[in-house]
Amino acid sequence: MTDLSIWDNISFAFPEIFLAIAAMVLLLTGVFLNGKYVREIGYGAVAVLVIALFLVNFGTASQDAVLFNGAFVTDGFGQFSKSVIYIAAIFAIILSDRFMDRERLARFEYPVLILLSVLGMSLMVASTDLISVYMGIELQSLSLYILATFNRDSRRSTEAGLKYFVLGALSSGLMLYGMSLIYGFTGATTFEAIAIAADDANRIGLVFGMVFLISGLAFKVSAAPFHMWTPDVYEGSPTPVTAFFAAAPKFAGMAIFARVLVEAFPAATGALSDWQQVIVLVSILSMVVGAFSAIAQKNIKRLMAYSSIGHMGYALMGLAAGTSQGVSSVLIYMTIYVIMTIGTFACILMMRRPEGMAENISDLSGLAQTRPGMAIMFSALMFSLAGIPIFLGFFAKLYVFMAAVNAGLFVLVVIGALTSVIATYYYLRVVKIIWMDEPAPEFERDEGAGVKGVAILSTVLIVAGIAVIMPFLNVAADAAAATLF
Repeated sequence: MTDLSIWDNISFAFPEIFLAIAAMVLLLTGVFLNGKYVREIGYGAVAVLVIALFLVNFGTASQDAVLFNGAFVTDGFGQFSKSVIYIAAIFAIILSDRFMDRERLARFEYPVLILLSVLGMSLMVASTDLISVYMGIELQSLSLYILATFNRDSRRSTEAGLKYFVLGALSSGLMLYGMSLIYGFTGATTFEAIAIAADDANRIGLVFGMVFLISGLAFKVSAAPFHMWTPDVYEGSPTPVTAFFAAAPKFAGMAIFARVLVEAFPAATGALSDWQQVIVLVSILSMVVGAFSAIAQKNIKRLMAYSSIGHMGYALMGLAAGTSQGVSSVLIYMTIYVIMTIGTFACILMMRRPEGMAENISDLSGLAQTRPGMAIMFSALMFSLAGIPIFLGFFAKLYVFMAAVNAGLFVLVVIGALTSVIATYYYLRVVKIIWMDEPAPEFERDEGAGVKGVAILSTVLIVAGIAVIMPFLNVAADAAAATLF
C-alpha cells in the first residue's frame, strides 16, 4: 500500500463521498418538497446504496491503498465489510416501506438517516486511526439514536431512544478515555504506529487503555456486560428500525473490533495475550446472558435482542483466537447472522392483525394451520439461529468453534457448546408454539411484496446457502483477513 495525492485520496474514498453528497441531496429534496414523495426518496436511497455497492467492488475503491496519511485504508477487509453493510441497509429500507405507511411514520428523514448511519459505518470499517474510528462510530450512533425514537408518539420508542442515547454517550466516553490512554502511552493514533510503539510502552497503562476501548466497542455490538440497552431498544423501536439495528451496526461494530485489536495490538508485539483474555471473558458472558435471559421472554423482539447478545458472544469467540482463521470466521459468522436476522424480522413484520402489530410469542400459536408458508419460513430461521445442522447457522458456529480450537481455547469452546444447547430451547419453543399449539387469530395477508420477498430469500439462503454462499464466503473472508496480518 502507498500514500496518495489528495485527488487520489478523494478517488479512493469516492463511495463515502458519494454517500454523503447523496444523503444531503435527498435531505434537501425532502425539505423542498414539504415531505411529499416519501416513497420515492426511499427508492432513491436504495439506488444510492446499490451504486455505492458497485463503486466499492468495481471502482477505484476496490484497490488497496492508504488514505489521508494513514487515517483510512481501502482493502479486502473493508471492501467485504462495506458490501455486507450496504446490502443489509437496502433490505432494511425495503422492510420499512409498508410498515411506515401503516403506522403513519412515513417521513423522508428515515432513509436519509439510514444513509448517514451507513456512511458512519463505512468510514468506521475503513479506519486505521483512533480518531477516524471515533468519528465513524459517532456519525453512525447519532443517526441510530434518532432512528430509535422515530415513532415520536410512542412512549416505548421515546424511552428506548433516551436509554440508547444516555448509555451510548457513556460508552463513547469510556471508549474515548481508552483511546486517550493508548495515545498517552504510545504517542500515536494510527494502528501501525501504535503496534510499533507498543513494545516500548508502559504495559499496565496500555492494558488499561485497551480495556476501556474494548468496553466501548462491546457496547456498540451489545456484548455482555454492556448489553443493558439492547432489549429495551429492540422492543421500543419501530420493527424495521430494530431489524436495521440488529444487522448492519452489529456487523460494522464487529468488523472494527477485529481491525482495531488485530492491527493495533498484533500477536507479534505480545499484546495478544492481554486483549485475548478480555475478549474471552466478554464472549463467555455474552453467550451465558444470551442463553439464559432469553428463556423467560414473551415478546419476540426482546427474544431476538437476547439472541443477538448470545450471537455476539459466538462471534467474539472467533476474534479471541487472534489468528487469520479467527478473523475469517468472524466475517463468515456475522454475514450469516445478518441473513438470519433480516429474514427473522421480515417474518416478525408479517405478524400483523387489524388492530396492529402482534409482538408476543404466543401470537404465533398454531401458525402452521393458518399460514403454513410463514410457519415454514419462521421455523427454518429459528432452526438456523439455533445452529441446527444442515442450516447455514450451523456452519457459522462451526467456523468460529474451529478457529477457537485451533487457537487452543478449549474451555471457551466447551462453554460455547453448552450455551448453544441451552439457547436451542427457546428457539425450539417458538417452533413448538407454531406447529403444536391451538391456532391464534390469523394474521393479515397484505404484508407487501418487499417483506415477503426478503423473508423468502433469507429462508432459501439459510437452507440452500451452503452450496451457494459458503464458497464465496470462504474466499472473501480469507482474503479479507489476510489484509490484516
